[in-house]
Amino acid sequence: MGNVYSDRIDALRSIMERNGWDAVVLSGSDPHGSEYPAARWKQVEWLSGFTGEAGDLVVTMDHAGLWTDSRYFIQALSQLEGTGVELHKTRVPGAVGIPEWLSGTAKTVALDGLCWNVDAVEEIASALGEGGLVVDVPDLLEELWEGRPLIPVTPVTTLDVECFGGVPRADKISWLRKWMLLEGVDRVLLTSLDEIAWMLNVRGSDIDYNPLVISYLLVSQDNVRWFAKKTVSDAELDPDTLDSFSELEMDAVSVEDYDAVFFALSDFSGENRPVRLFVDPSTLNHHLYSCIRDSYPSDCLISGTSPVILEKAVKTASEIENLRQTYIDDGVAMECFLHWLDEEVSSGREVTEWEASEKLTSFRSEIPGYRGNSFENISAYGPGAALPHYSTPREGSAVIRPHGLYLVDSGGQYLTGTTDITRTVPMGPCTPLEKEDYTLVLKGMIDLSMAVFPKGTAGCQIDALARMPLWRAKRNFGHGTGHGIGYYLCVHEGPQSIRYQYNPQPLLPGMVTSNEPGLYREGMHGVRHENIVLCKDAGKSEFGEWLEFETLTCCHFDTSAIDFDLLDKEETAWLNNYNDTVYRTLAPLLPPRTAAWLRDRTMPVKA
Repeated sequence: MGNVYSDRIDALRSIMERNGWDAVVLSGSDPHGSEYPAARWKQVEWLSGFTGEAGDLVVTMDHAGLWTDSRYFIQALSQLEGTGVELHKTRVPGAVGIPEWLSGTAKTVALDGLCWNVDAVEEIASALGEGGLVVDVPDLLEELWEGRPLIPVTPVTTLDVECFGGVPRADKISWLRKWMLLEGVDRVLLTSLDEIAWMLNVRGSDIDYNPLVISYLLVSQDNVRWFAKKTVSDAELDPDTLDSFSELEMDAVSVEDYDAVFFALSDFSGENRPVRLFVDPSTLNHHLYSCIRDSYPSDCLISGTSPVILEKAVKTASEIENLRQTYIDDGVAMECFLHWLDEEVSSGREVTEWEASEKLTSFRSEIPGYRGNSFENISAYGPGAALPHYSTPREGSAVIRPHGLYLVDSGGQYLTGTTDITRTVPMGPCTPLEKEDYTLVLKGMIDLSMAVFPKGTAGCQIDALARMPLWRAKRNFGHGTGHGIGYYLCVHEGPQSIRYQYNPQPLLPGMVTSNEPGLYREGMHGVRHENIVLCKDAGKSEFGEWLEFETLTCCHFDTSAIDFDLLDKEETAWLNNYNDTVYRTLAPLLPPRTAAWLRDRTMPVKA
């Protein structure tokens, strides 16, 4: 007897049989290449029950498979049970990707071209080889998905850069137009939602935890056209939204209907020569690209990496100053939460993972400028923490006991920046193995924090600094060590990263990146320590220019679970200095009892 997901897959197979498709491939993304899609595009979740943020699904007549990475292996095995969907592991030795797997299985592959980027579809088509066929079926699940959510429409706000940092919208548009002149292109199409939000200094809430507006942006030397699911004449829009659009019009930005982008890209009225259009195939969806391709000669359609990605990643001086203060404010919320948790659990009261998560959100909500969480809180005790992206259940979540390790990974969206922090908290006595794992991960985080490296160094070249303490003990973790972080934008952004997979992007002064090594033991515990670091200049020598990290996160590390035989003197000195700085910075801002508690938790320790 099947369940709801196996029944849905069977219904999809009926459509496949009717159309002569050998396979259907579904993406976990949306028409804009988003990591976190709106509910309308959670097609993988609707069809399989898998709720992780990274996962693609392949269905053939006799097989259904989910492709995801190590962050979700345990979660996927649990959620896919009984669905008939098998787990295919990615980013592990010997992994077989979707294109390669399809090459020996299918000849005709259907996909929703709105939710696959150009690069991915071309890779699938190439793998199918001669005689293979990729069929683009926009909204492929529409006839099956009863009550499918619509494209969301939420109020749009514009940022006051004088108050909240950054660069005026008009200056950004001028910068992009200068880039266009230098590159010899007439139009630039931006499809990534965080790039559009950054360019226009607009924010919305079309996607949970991400202050974005689902839209496209087309920039030329003569006009800026923003295609969104809202118009100035929409009677449902509130006054704040109308004011936002008025501000856009003052900077010569026209607001048009979301679907009008298809016509706009093929409209050449008033043009007396061929128009060269620049697109980024890593975020441009295949369906829109196919429509564009029919309108432009091949030499007029220019593909490349959007220049906005790097410009957005290097924060301005005003943004950096605001971020420093934002991480202090966020640290106040964290310390109030950790003090509350310590008192509640030590008093014998039963606190669940869900209650703890809600309490942390309540502390953050008291901070001026708070606009919501930057992702769903990960509040995990014991075995739950062994899932790197554990989803805390509202009902039946585990009770946090006065022993072992509790992991909380969380962040906030503020008008003055985006935060992300993980603390693994000893709730009482810990086993020798828990202490060893806790210390080795902390040791790696400290070693990366202290890094000094030559200008031009990429994150993949220093990733080993955070892993070496674990590697020496023959331990490891599967996820990356660091990701870029937006400024009141997405909690994950590029182009930089710190991970062992090759990424040639150098770390640049002004980039804000996470530092979060971890270790996970299935069924036992998980450890992750995460601070956010700012890349900055470290001076010059006869050997060149140097860079280093400044830690922005302001929240102490608990020393009660540390095995000090594993920390050297330099690491211990860094830890003592960091904890002391946290206390001196936050104590004046904390309630007296919390400040006294923090003083006890940040007393210096000896190597």
